[in-house]
Amino acid sequence: MEITKRKLLSGARFLSFVLENESYCMDILKVKELMGMSDITPIPQTPVYIKGVINLRGQIIPIIDLRLKFGFQGKDYTKRTSIIVVELQVDGDNMYIGVIVDVIEEVLNISEEKISKVPYITSKIKAEYIKGIAETTDGIKVVLDIEKVLSEDDFVILKDVKN
Repeated sequence: MEITKRKLLSGARFLSFVLENESYCMDILKVKELMGMSDITPIPQTPVYIKGVINLRGQIIPIIDLRLKFGFQGKDYTKRTSIIVVELQVDGDNMYIGVIVDVIEEVLNISEEKISKVPYITSKIKAEYIKGIAETTDGIKVVLDIEKVLSEDDFVILKDVKN
């Protein structure tokens, strides 16, 4: 009984959110802050999904709209639209990036055996962005690999923005 309980509690924790009426989640260890929408300063000559930057307690944070990054139709931001600030490793440096999502749902414990690698994916986004599919009590969640969502070109642009 004790081993089963410990194994259940040792599952990874994920933050779940909604984009385009589909449920996604990412490793909670990458998440540094959750916030409502904020004024974003646009940056000229960047891809449409790079919305600009915000100042978060003196730190400049680039903001990416995940809807646009994934090729979904843009939509007006509401009071439920949120920014998830994530910490990524880029060329050995820590970098903070904000990603805009439609709605933040909850933090979930998902054990490794509940995350399936799927040989073919019928999701609306590119397969390389996806770590797997998780079965939860609320249904299926697409587990994103947030570091792979941004391409090398994106990191170059975002590093230039920060400097």
